[in-house]
Amino acid sequence: MAHYASSSIEPRDNGETSPLLIYHQHHDAQEQEAFALRDSEHGIGQNSNSLELRQKTERSLLRKLDTRLSILILIYVLNYIDRNNVAAARLRGFEEDLHLTGSQFATVLSILYIGYILLQIPSNMTLNYIGKPSLYLPGCMALWGIISCLTGAATTYFGALCTRFFLGFVEAAFFPGALFLISKWYKRTELSQRTAYLSSGSLIASATGSLIASGILGVMDNTLGIATWRWLFFIEGGLTVFVAICAAYILPDFPETSSGWLTGAERTLAIQRIQEESPLGSSQHQHNQLKTQLDGLRAAVSDPKVWWLAITQGSLTLSLSWNAYFPSIMATIGYKPTITLLLCAPPWFVATAIAITTSRHSDKSGERCWHITFSMGLAIVGFLLASSTMNAIVRYISLFFMAQSYTGHICLLAWASSTVQTPAKRAVALALINTVSSFGNVFGSYIWPLKWGPEYKQSFAICTLANALSIAMCWMFRKYLANLNSAAAKKEAMHNEVEGYRYIL
Repeated sequence: MAHYASSSIEPRDNGETSPLLIYHQHHDAQEQEAFALRDSEHGIGQNSNSLELRQKTERSLLRKLDTRLSILILIYVLNYIDRNNVAAARLRGFEEDLHLTGSQFATVLSILYIGYILLQIPSNMTLNYIGKPSLYLPGCMALWGIISCLTGAATTYFGALCTRFFLGFVEAAFFPGALFLISKWYKRTELSQRTAYLSSGSLIASATGSLIASGILGVMDNTLGIATWRWLFFIEGGLTVFVAICAAYILPDFPETSSGWLTGAERTLAIQRIQEESPLGSSQHQHNQLKTQLDGLRAAVSDPKVWWLAITQGSLTLSLSWNAYFPSIMATIGYKPTITLLLCAPPWFVATAIAITTSRHSDKSGERCWHITFSMGLAIVGFLLASSTMNAIVRYISLFFMAQSYTGHICLLAWASSTVQTPAKRAVALALINTVSSFGNVFGSYIWPLKWGPEYKQSFAICTLANALSIAMCWMFRKYLANLNSAAAKKEAMHNEVEGYRYIL
């Protein structure tokens, strides 16, 4: 047997090299790279060659990773469109056909977040346990696409409530799950920019959603005797299901469970990078997996930093409640529905560019609080402008200031991801923060009643106060983390230890 195994990889008589020899040579090269990377982790062979090898492998890893994870942006676009398309449907008979009165439309909006709140923490714990986001997230996506289609078939207020509740229940898996997936692959100094790319999906959705809606509402005008707003749900929900099927073949799993698209050296480096960022997490696999999830739950719930971030995010989310009513606020300028939806797009395109640019600078400078403050401060300017006049030009300009405030939201999410260290705890913490912040969406659904329009002075005043509160809480949190960093530095100096983990401020 040894003879046959040997001869199968020797050069052939005709001068060609056996395919099996090529495979062995390629496999051996990958293993040598992986061993070199592992050696450099332990301080062995840390010379210019090892550094060059790591940099080359890291560039290749990030290029592949960015390419695959870019589909999260498209998924988030569809997630946001399916969640907020009722705002566009409202302009074309949604309330009238379902005989909604009083605050019933606001309840249709807010009920989604009740389902959203209930499932986020169990969903992220499940995702961390099974370790297969490539199956879990697209599966949830296909379900919410089907439910979105069913919203178009609703004929009563109760029917719309049911579909919206279950839509939130299933959609809850995506955003905290996507944040957790990103945090499992990228270093802290890379998180803000990648979080910005992901969150730009919601900004792009706010822009393109109105454009798509105006196109569907304009083209499918009572086609086949079906109300125009119903076509909006049918077409956008069907598109979501199609993309979900494609995503199952594109999305990566976690570094420990991914295979097939990474070389051995790249996979080794991916795991090593996160262990270097979070030394406490390097021994997680020594524990029973179920026990780790429960430990993560207890650690997240008992950490005051997580609750502080959750309340801060909740206050910030309340200040963003105008987003669900964006077409209605835009309509106060005085244009017809189709023009109103088209005018909704430019503020969001500008906001996307600002968010990506600012988040990239936040990563490079290693700073979060000042970037959040700048964005939230501009939002307050927008609120004050909008509440001070009904002039069409001034009001439209104010919407640009408001839309860019999502930059602060993005930087705060990146701050939260980099503050919580171990994977199991981070999975729960991100879900908990999003769960608590969702209450801001619930309350925010009721602060834009028609009787306060078209000025909406009270609504903008509430958003201004919520925004100011979130800024104040960010600065108090920054001071707290600075004290923790200072205490760690003093302890290391006292015991002559090397510099350890430091929180990003």
